Amino acid sequence: MRRLSAAEQALWNRVVASVTPLHPDTASLAAAPVAAPEPVPVSPRPVRATPPPRQTVSAPKPGETLDGSWDRRLSRGLVQPDATVDLHGHNLATAYDLLDRRLEQGIADGARLLLLITGKPPSEARKPSGRGAIRAAVGDWLGASRHAGSIAAVRGAHPRHGGSGALYIILRRKR
Repeated sequence: MRRLSAAEQALWNRVVASVTPLHPDTASLAAAPVAAPEPVPVSPRPVRATPPPRQTVSAPKPGETLDGSWDRRLSRGLVQPDATVDLHGHNLATAYDLLDRRLEQGIADGARLLLLITGKPPSEARKPSGRGAIRAAVGDWLGASRHAGSIAAVRGAHPRHGGSGALYIILRRKR
């Protein structure tokens, strides 16, 4: 820290004199002229080179990885899924394990489109019943999955494939 110049010290003393203390018992402390604190000597330390920040891979945002023709075909129901994963009747743990195994299998088989059937999301009237936990967790599961780098996009399914109760998982092509 540097010392205050004479002009700065005079200005600071005027500011201190114009302030009304909140606690009268400390008024005597405020009346004394304030000097800048002594600088603390700093011992020189060796400077370490900091590594560059890690780049994290984030899940693709909707519309970033698919071209318009894919989205048109999906919205019109003109695609046929290569495999279907039905999570009905599963709890959160078994549903996650099944989804992980089927993603691994689909990637190994060279599948391009998986149909994930989760069940319809709960309506506002049914929310307290605890239903829809798998549907709510699927987005997080896919984003944190060990297969996240192989997923190009996730889209809502066409009504002929389950509508709001299903999702399309589009896998990246192997290169």
